[in-house]
Amino acid sequence: MTRHLTWLVAAAAVLAWTPFIAAPVSPDEGGFLLVASQWQAAGGSLYGHYWVDRPPLLITIFDLATHVGGAIGLRLIGMLAVLASVFLADRLGRLATGRPTVVPVVVSGTFLATPLFGTGMVNGELLAVPLVLAGLVALLHAWSSTSPGALGWAALAGAAAAAAPLVKQNVLDALVVAGVLVLQGLRSATRRHTLALAAAVLAGASLATLGCLVWADARGTEPSLLWDAVVTFRGQAAAVIDSSSRDSTFQRFLQLVGAAAMSGAPLLLVVMVLRLRRRAEVAGPPDLRYPALVLVLWELAAVAAGGSYWLHYLIGLVPGLVLVCVAAGQRPPALRQLTAAVVALACTSAVVATAFTADHIPRYASDAAAAAYLRAHRRAGDTVVVGFGHPDIVWDSGMHSPYDLLWSLPVRVRDPRLLQLTQVLSGPDAPTWVVVDGSSLATWGVDATTAQTVLDERYRPAAAAGSYEIWRLRRRG
Repeated sequence: MTRHLTWLVAAAAVLAWTPFIAAPVSPDEGGFLLVASQWQAAGGSLYGHYWVDRPPLLITIFDLATHVGGAIGLRLIGMLAVLASVFLADRLGRLATGRPTVVPVVVSGTFLATPLFGTGMVNGELLAVPLVLAGLVALLHAWSSTSPGALGWAALAGAAAAAAPLVKQNVLDALVVAGVLVLQGLRSATRRHTLALAAAVLAGASLATLGCLVWADARGTEPSLLWDAVVTFRGQAAAVIDSSSRDSTFQRFLQLVGAAAMSGAPLLLVVMVLRLRRRAEVAGPPDLRYPALVLVLWELAAVAAGGSYWLHYLIGLVPGLVLVCVAAGQRPPALRQLTAAVVALACTSAVVATAFTADHIPRYASDAAAAAYLRAHRRAGDTVVVGFGHPDIVWDSGMHSPYDLLWSLPVRVRDPRLLQLTQVLSGPDAPTWVVVDGSSLATWGVDATTAQTVLDERYRPAAAAGSYEIWRLRRRG
């Protein structure tokens, strides 16, 4: 495979994103842009005025997007992540096999372009993929050499491996692979060198993590509070989802499984695993069979543990799919026709899904209508609360929210009786506007009785916009 073909795959993957560049922001995209745009503010919450269960490097990337074009800049950053991932997959294959490899490159481009994996919107999973692949490339450099330079590669691998969960907290992929490589090395004659590499990986990861925490602390985000947000909260959220939203969660799970099946990813994985039964024929680099299999299992577990089963969870499987294809390439050619057929099926599925989705781009019509009304009727100093979720409305309205919980799941976990919201609505800094999805604040997982009483007393319905009812404060103070 020549560099020209790698460029062709990369260009095709980026081209598949072009219909979505100017599409309306999704609720998550709008919310993260909103949080990032005011992060430096001393607002008393985790990130300035707002709380969100995401690590600081993700907010930093969205902050960059706010300075390079907002929503369009964000989509361009996503396309750069896709481009980098394709070239990193190419580099990984060349290092592992000593020759150009076709399948890992095509697989990376295909599954980072297919809307069946929730592409077209920028999220933590997408932004973490190139960091994972960069970590795998650096690991392979380190474990393929006994020179002193290997320690530098190991430290770089640790830094990249740590950066990925600093974007999306469960993406520990490169650290998982490093752990398997260490275990393999301890069973060989290179035990001392393996321990040195392991120490360098840990040093690189520690320095990257420390640097990110110092950066976050300088912007007002206390490191002591991040653990609760990015780790403890996830367990609490899983319990809330399991107890209150089983039916809708199960439906999304079925949709996730269906999308994965239509993408061709499960068939590809089966064929690659069958090819792994042969012995590796490459003598220099480490055998990647066990690292690849463990990584795939880890990623599947991460998708299952995600709880809400949104389509973009599937992007988290891309590094594992790439690595298992690379590991298969270390072996004598086998199942060539079946491999070609499965890869062709995945490419065809991606093309069809892209064409269909480009013609049915989510417009978030109700969100846009609500935001448009707010923009048209706002005055200087006006604020807004959206109950609950859809922080893209706040972002698009150009206003600030005095309620620091922008997403619905944090509301259900951290303010299930809406006591905090009640204080906001009844206090001196009550929002000018309240946007309610439906006729009341009542929804699963919350007790809206007290908050609804305050809303009825202090606010009046001002307009309807799609599925939303917009309320306005009757009096100030």
